[in-house]
Amino acid sequence: MKSKWIGIGLMAALALPVYAQEKEAERVENAGKAMQEILNAPDSIPQDVLNKADCVVVLPSVKKFAIGIGGSYGRGVMTCRGGKDFQGKWGAPTMMALEGGSAGLQLGGEATDFVLLLMNSGAADGILTSKVKLGGDASAAAGPVGRNASAETDATMKAEILSYSRAKGAFAGVSLTGSTLRPDNDANEKLYGKKIDAKAIVLGGAVKAPESASTLISTLDKASPVNKSKS
Repeated sequence: MKSKWIGIGLMAALALPVYAQEKEAERVENAGKAMQEILNAPDSIPQDVLNKADCVVVLPSVKKFAIGIGGSYGRGVMTCRGGKDFQGKWGAPTMMALEGGSAGLQLGGEATDFVLLLMNSGAADGILTSKVKLGGDASAAAGPVGRNASAETDATMKAEILSYSRAKGAFAGVSLTGSTLRPDNDANEKLYGKKIDAKAIVLGGAVKAPESASTLISTLDKASPVNKSKS
């Protein structure tokens, strides 16, 4: 009888890491689907803006925000263009967490997707290293909407991070000032099966992108294959 319980315990111990990995992989897949749907919509992220982004953060299906007591938060992924100067193809994702809240958010019980565009290498480097407060450590603004909208507006040009939300099918720029964005290295360990930090994943090329990231990466490679911020 004792050996039976030991066997069950061992099976449970082996199953837990697999379950945790599958859960994070599902989150990556959902981020890819959300990004694909957003970019396929007629009124979406302006092409000019996406083409000048170094990195993209996607947080799918956020149902509750960390306002007051409760501590719930949005979780998702961040992918960047490859290479030191962010000139290559979109690369392996790092898991991210968005915490805190804004009085302007009206989530209720509806699932809301968030997309954040990191518009320069300073923003990317800061977020990959530590927790960053939007509007404090990094300048942030609601992103412009519409395929042909320009990235040359005052707010867009000054902001290091542009943020968007999609709820009930409506896509809009949204202010996330006061929220914090940080790497979720515990989730990275679950996804990749080893301890690895966000900077090593994104800037060091330490791992290959998992299969679960194929939709996210292929969608971004197709939508914006070249970084035009330096041109």
